[in-house]
Amino acid sequence: MYKIVRKEVLNTSVVLMDVEAPFVARKAQPGQFVILRVDEDGERIPLTISGFDREKGLITIIFRAVGATTLKLSQKNEGEYIEDFAGPLGVPTKIDGLKKVCIIGGGVGCAIALPIAQELHKRGCEVTSIIGFRSSDLLILENEFNAVSKELFVMTDDGSYGRQGNVCQPLNELFDRGETFDEVIAIGPMIMMKFVVDATRPTGIPCTVSMNPIMIDGTGMCGGCRLTLNQNGKKVTKFACVDGPDFNGYEVDFDEVMMRSTMYADFERHAYEDACNLFKKEAE
Repeated sequence: MYKIVRKEVLNTSVVLMDVEAPFVARKAQPGQFVILRVDEDGERIPLTISGFDREKGLITIIFRAVGATTLKLSQKNEGEYIEDFAGPLGVPTKIDGLKKVCIIGGGVGCAIALPIAQELHKRGCEVTSIIGFRSSDLLILENEFNAVSKELFVMTDDGSYGRQGNVCQPLNELFDRGETFDEVIAIGPMIMMKFVVDATRPTGIPCTVSMNPIMIDGTGMCGGCRLTLNQNGKKVTKFACVDGPDFNGYEVDFDEVMMRSTMYADFERHAYEDACNLFKKEAE
């Protein structure tokens, strides 16, 4: 059992939790993730590590209550426990030797991008950050990104905060004014990462994306998180849980990933609705 020692509601659907998990915190690195079960009857879900404190033995997770399990997790309070919390899993983000990087986060993907930006800044790397949200009420972690960025762009689809538009607009402006980077790192919705890759491709700058396909066991055995990469004209299968979650964005078959990610959409919606109805009945 893993104790929730802090809970903070960041916006209408996003929650931050610090979880007491000393063995995970001891080995955690930016870019890695955990797989957890809320209770003994719950499903296994992956959540990226958004921060860690080795001395206190804490792991920070930031998630959006969008499915049945994340909704159930969001109902937990400080002092309560999570059944299982396995990790750290996945390959840490490769940041050695980087001197100038553009970090792009979309929505709750900013929670994954932030620890990478923080570690790069800590190592003396010049960080430019671009974060995007649908609207102002979904904004998270602006101050945290500002603290580690030489330049920060905040975008909203509806223009209710920062600049109106998508994350590719300031990225293209940076390229147009002659900015160059050792790497562009994009983390967020699949469609956002696909467009960031397309925008970066003409520059030849390496572009890394963090993939979050369907995942079950986190060990490469189930095959649920498989991806198709196009490497030197050949299609290669990789698994996000053990080979990633970071991949060369130029190699990822985004169309296939997005198609596969919608396969269980109806099931997930019904499960979420059932969970909502359960909580309503308990409240009554």
